[in-house]
Amino acid sequence: MLPYPQIDPVALAIGPLKIHWYGLMYLIGIGGAWWLASRRLNRFDPTWSKEKLSDMVFWMSMGVIVGGRLGYVLFYDLNAYLANPTLIFEVWKGGMSFHGGFIGVMLAALWFGKKNGKSFFQLMDFVAPMVPIGLGAGRIGNFINAELWGKATDVPWAMVFPTDPAQLARHPSQLYQFALEGVALFAILWLFSRKPRPTMAVSGMFALFYGIFRFIVEFVRVPDAQLGYLAWNWLTMGQVLCIPMIVGGLLLIWLAYHRAPAAPAAAV
Repeated sequence: MLPYPQIDPVALAIGPLKIHWYGLMYLIGIGGAWWLASRRLNRFDPTWSKEKLSDMVFWMSMGVIVGGRLGYVLFYDLNAYLANPTLIFEVWKGGMSFHGGFIGVMLAALWFGKKNGKSFFQLMDFVAPMVPIGLGAGRIGNFINAELWGKATDVPWAMVFPTDPAQLARHPSQLYQFALEGVALFAILWLFSRKPRPTMAVSGMFALFYGIFRFIVEFVRVPDAQLGYLAWNWLTMGQVLCIPMIVGGLLLIWLAYHRAPAAPAAAV
């Protein structure tokens, strides 16, 4: 068993002002994605300015934050937030939904694309390889918060999390998700998008592999207490939300390579 590193969730406290690691992880994810996007901007559209890119990153970040929070409220704990709506604003305590953030990003891409002469999938193909940076950073934030831990286990790398009332040795599922959704997904999308691909192919690869990776980790991750298992004592809300991503990803990849012949999209 490995000892859990005792990390204060508050990175910096200045009087009553507290800066949490969880919030900093979002800044790292957004900043890393912006930096990488700026490096690849000329291959995407040489006519775009850095200011336009910054606008896109801003609106998509709003999609992540607003969509992620509202997604958690709607998908995971609606009754609690209806009983006390002010809890919605306490984002430093965690409670963000990837699937809600994903919907928020899609809506932002649809709106921003229309304003700037880009199709929805042109923007999504460009953005997809950068998303794992934020996903990986977010999982590190979950680990520091000692939340979203896994099931009890006797594997040598199990940890006892301070937030676990039972104090059992558990899978560090946050680190599994960091490795898969952050590192592995980034590598897959980065390598795949280095060559020109037909429109929708990169978006399809993102949806497919994120869905697969998240579906797998959910088998060893403890479901949210207020929901538990939805069916068969193993199906979680996370897995339910990943099924359409896997199916949609496969469909997008098939459509990308089986539509009427067209010039391939530039590498993004």
